Amino acid sequence: MEVILRDHVEHLGNRGEIVKVADGYARNYLLPRKLALLATEGNKKRVERERKQFEAVEAEQRSAAEAIASRLTAIDVAIARRVGENDTLYGSVTNADIAEALKEKGFDIDRRKILLPDALKALGEVTMPVKLHRDVTAQLRVQVVREQ
Repeated sequence: MEVILRDHVEHLGNRGEIVKVADGYARNYLLPRKLALLATEGNKKRVERERKQFEAVEAEQRSAAEAIASRLTAIDVAIARRVGENDTLYGSVTNADIAEALKEKGFDIDRRKILLPDALKALGEVTMPVKLHRDVTAQLRVQVVREQ
């Protein structure tokens, strides 16, 4: 089935592209979530009209994300945790903990945008990517320190 994407879909395509997908994927995922339209002449014209509005909004969102990214790279986030005898953490530091620490510093970033492969289970400094926009990724320094 051919569909026109109304929004960027990871590993499939960008807004406005005509892609061929499995019927079930289109019927059960893309169409109900309004991520795509069937590839008809009327829908092609509709998407072309929407594209102009979207490009202006996209440029604004990207510039806002770049501004946040420049502020994020300038800060360090320190998270204090209790440790055992051999400097092993009781528990771990997750992306939700990092999002909470960022909220205290004035950044409202969703925890799902913090790309932490595994929870942090040791003391030290780690640099991790934060995906603020489809094209903008900031590097955030997080220090896990001993709780006093």
